[in-house]
Amino acid sequence: MTDFKLKVTTRTDKAKHLRADGKIPAVVYGKNFENKSIALDKIIFSQTFKAAGTSNLIELAIDGDKPFKTLVHDLEKDPITGEIIHVDFFKVNMKEKIHAEIPLHFVGDSPAVMNLEGSLITPVDTIEIECLPADLPSAIEVDIAILDDFEKNIKISDLNIPEGVEVQNDPEEIIVFVQEPRSEEEMAELETEVVEDVEAVEVENKGEEAPAEGDEAKEEKAAE
Repeated sequence: MTDFKLKVTTRTDKAKHLRADGKIPAVVYGKNFENKSIALDKIIFSQTFKAAGTSNLIELAIDGDKPFKTLVHDLEKDPITGEIIHVDFFKVNMKEKIHAEIPLHFVGDSPAVMNLEGSLITPVDTIEIECLPADLPSAIEVDIAILDDFEKNIKISDLNIPEGVEVQNDPEEIIVFVQEPRSEEEMAELETEVVEDVEAVEVENKGEEAPAEGDEAKEEKAAE
C-alpha cells in the first residue's frame, strides 16, 4: 500500500471564499472522534486523490498536529465543471476492521477478444471488502488471459484475494466475460428494430402535436 500524506488547515472561512482562494472545504469524522472542518489545497488534493482514490489510506496532519490515517469517504463535484467542491474523510482506527470499495484492475489480453473478435464485458468493476486498515489493498488484479472462448467467465470466487481481506460480494457473481460478436443477420434485425422504434416515436409525437377535433373552433369561440 502506498503512503499518501496531506498537510491541511482548520477551516475558518466560508465555503465560497475558500473555493475562490483555490481551496476545497472538507470534514473529517470517525468513531469516537470529534468532527473537524478543514480546508484543502485544491491542486495538491486533486493530485493526491488521483493516485490514492478511495481505496488507499491518506495521512492527514491538521495545523501541524500529530497525523492520523483516513480514507476519502465521499466527494461532491460541481455538476457543470466536474471539479471537486467538498470532501468527506473518515478517520480509521488501525485496530478495527473497515468496509471499503476496492477497484478491479483487468490485466492481460483475452484470446477470445484478440483472436475471435469478441467484446469484453465487465458488469462488475469494484468489490466490497472488510479488513484491517493495514491490510487494505489499493486494487485487485484480474487476469483475463484465461478467457479464450465465449463460454468462460471469471467470478468473484476466482479472484486472488490477499490474506486478511474478506470479500462481501456473492462468490458466484460474474465480474467479466467475453460476448460473442453479433452475426450480420442479428445486426440487420437490430437496425430494423431501432428504425421501427424511431418511426413509432415520431408518429406518437405528431399525434400529440395535432389539435383534437373541434379544439380550434372552441379556441376561436373563446377568443370572441
